[in-house]
Amino acid sequence: MGKKKKFDYFEMFEQQTALAVKEADLLVEAVENFTEAEKLQKVMEQAHTLENQADKISQAIFKNVATDFITPIEREDIIELVDTLDSIIDHIEDVIVRFYAYDVHFMHHDAAEFAHLIKKSCAALDYCMEDFRNFKKSKTFKERIDEVSEFEEEGDRAFLNVIHKLHTHDRENPMRVIVWSQIFERMERCCDDCEHAADVMSNILLKNV
Repeated sequence: MGKKKKFDYFEMFEQQTALAVKEADLLVEAVENFTEAEKLQKVMEQAHTLENQADKISQAIFKNVATDFITPIEREDIIELVDTLDSIIDHIEDVIVRFYAYDVHFMHHDAAEFAHLIKKSCAALDYCMEDFRNFKKSKTFKERIDEVSEFEEEGDRAFLNVIHKLHTHDRENPMRVIVWSQIFERMERCCDDCEHAADVMSNILLKNV
């Protein structure tokens, strides 16, 4: 009988961040090609397909972390990282769904900037994850983590600015302020999720040096 192939946790993490980048690409597509909410069905279906793929990866990781005698990093760290990576994809999908659920009649001019920022955050996290399996020896891993944090700070500034504009330029249209405030809050959360994942990875580094 052949030896059972060892489960590669790091490969699974890499697949999750790659899916996050694809989900962010769909968000950019939804924003830049927007005409009306009713025409978002196709991109919502694509986003949900990616979210299902991410769920299957998470389930595979949870199954193995529960049964493997030895794991490459502590079990609770694996579980926290998986949960955080899964949240990124869930929350990006949620933004796309909100465009449809709220039946937005136009795409806010600041949404494209925010969507691209989310994509940059996901791409930076994916780049960071490429080096995660080598975190004990890598000379660039810490710099890659810092880049994710920089995008999160940029997201904080963008969120503050856009909320301020909503409550000044659009104050005569309270429904617009409410709808877009909620959408931008969810977009900012996507950047926060990326930083949270990077923080988990940073903590794992500190615990294993």
